[in-house]
Amino acid sequence: MESIRIGLIGWGTVGCGMLRTLKENAREIYARLGVRLDVVRVADLDLETPRPVSVEPHLLTRSAQDILDDPSIHIVVELIGGIEPARSFLMKALERGKHVVTANKALLAHHGNEIFDFAARCGRSVGFEASVAGGIPLLKAIREGLAANRLDTLFGILNGTANYILTRMTENGLPFSEALAEAQRKGYAEADPTLDVDGIDTAHKLAIAGAMGFGTPIRFDRVYVEGIRNIDPLDVQFASEFGYRLKLLAIARSADGQLELRVHPTLIPEQHVLASVRGAYNAVHIHGNAVGSIMLYGLGAGMMPTGSAVVADLVDLARDMTLGIANRVPPLGFLPAQTTDIPVKPMDDVVTRYYFRFSALDRPGVLSKISGILGANQISIAAVIQKGREVEGAVPIVMLTHEAVEKDVRRSLEAIDRLDIVRGATRLIRIEDRADNAAPSA
Repeated sequence: MESIRIGLIGWGTVGCGMLRTLKENAREIYARLGVRLDVVRVADLDLETPRPVSVEPHLLTRSAQDILDDPSIHIVVELIGGIEPARSFLMKALERGKHVVTANKALLAHHGNEIFDFAARCGRSVGFEASVAGGIPLLKAIREGLAANRLDTLFGILNGTANYILTRMTENGLPFSEALAEAQRKGYAEADPTLDVDGIDTAHKLAIAGAMGFGTPIRFDRVYVEGIRNIDPLDVQFASEFGYRLKLLAIARSADGQLELRVHPTLIPEQHVLASVRGAYNAVHIHGNAVGSIMLYGLGAGMMPTGSAVVADLVDLARDMTLGIANRVPPLGFLPAQTTDIPVKPMDDVVTRYYFRFSALDRPGVLSKISGILGANQISIAAVIQKGREVEGAVPIVMLTHEAVEKDVRRSLEAIDRLDIVRGATRLIRIEDRADNAAPSA
């Protein structure tokens, strides 16, 4: 075999990154493989818009079917995003004996189990490193580099847009709306930022990485998701006074035969290495029983970082193809027969620490009423800040708790918010600073 023939569906940002990487690093890639990676067809509905990477006109087509129907193409790369027609393209490619590569986290979060099972039945492989954390080789690290470990914790920052917004709110005191508008002007956020700021994009990635880390099928529907739209600069400021930084975290944790899978704004200690991750960068902290704590850090999106991850998959598949094998490493790292549908802990049963901000009238006995309700629901207060700054006619009372059960917290806050001395809904932010999350200082 002198070359691996590749068909690309989707000539957008990531597709351009893939093409540029293949062109600029062709010598190094050949030295690693001993065969060429040749893109022989590129399909996109829009062939007129100028791109930063050119393609010879005779390779271009508006029909993905031209790639799927070409028996000489060995690997189909899908970079159009969305569920359909991306899913159909991948399934047809596998059915016709082609290996596939995708960066489509939404597709895999919803249909990954089906796609992996079909690929195995077809004797073909699926590469998807670029679907989680862009240029960071997170999935390969979990699937292969940490194969000797039993993981207990995987958590981190998996969305650069949200992290950029929170960085600007923290360092410059911007309100969410201004930080988002700036992110959109700079190209970090889409015109419709829903997937990023509402935590859905992060949840897609966590569903994939969590399944791989703990040997369970992908279960996106069981991930608890909460975004950053309601974060107020006042909460960022109070968090800093307590020694915390606010991040949108993806958290997967194994304990007592259950998994926690949750995405939400989270306070982490200032000295934790994740607290120093700024701007549009991603970082993931993993704890394994043999390796201890490690962290992976880098650009989680962008043309070249994500394009690099796509090409890494192409190199892996090409190596297997030259040996005449497929699925040398199972897609999720565990043999399908050995995967277990591990129960996901309901959010009501999660135990963690909490930050509360109440807006209450400045009257005697207010603090005792609030603390009384918390105490009646087994919630112990660890720290309190009460200042005379007015917020909509009330003053803020901020509390940090010791560990508590989520359902107890929810019940308490419902009762507190009904008090005639409280104005507006209480702000709740969870805290992660348990010993099993220990990591080096930044």
